[in-house]
Amino acid sequence: ERIPARQGAEDAIKAILDVKFKELPPDLPRDQLAPYRAEIEGKLRKAAAQARKNGAIDLYLPVQLRNGLPVPASFVVSEGAIPTAGVTEPDQIVSALVAESADGTPVTVDGVSGARSERSAGPDPDQGIEYGSRRVDYMVPVPGETGRWLLFAFSTLGAGDPGDQVARVLVQLFDAMMSTFRWATV
Repeated sequence: ERIPARQGAEDAIKAILDVKFKELPPDLPRDQLAPYRAEIEGKLRKAAAQARKNGAIDLYLPVQLRNGLPVPASFVVSEGAIPTAGVTEPDQIVSALVAESADGTPVTVDGVSGARSERSAGPDPDQGIEYGSRRVDYMVPVPGETGRWLLFAFSTLGAGDPGDQVARVLVQLFDAMMSTFRWATV
């Protein structure tokens, strides 16, 4: 589900929770569910506020259970400029981004050349990050907008190990999702 980070986060969070809580069995006492809903809502608001603070446009979270378990992954879309030391041509910037990253590779997103990087990150308790994760970033220039770039930042815990089979499958799923991205004018 998409949670807009700039405007509309509160409404999106409420709508997501309304749908999910309606899916619960009707015999569950609603007054006992209220504290759980409030806790989840607080966590989602905090995540949206942190994403907004970091310059995000949208936060995407899986809300459907798979085999009775939550999917341990998310991604954030942010907009910004890439520090380029005077280089303005997107292809040159992409080449530099790929060269900078040990795991950098060139990619094409809906006909636009970009850069992809992948890495493992350890826990960072100071930032509230308790577990290691697998991270994939796509950096893509916005067509026709000099100096404007989108960053798609994916993260997964896998099944507890950033290098495990679950993490690898979720990275493949994110790459597949990025292969379906399409530019649209608004």
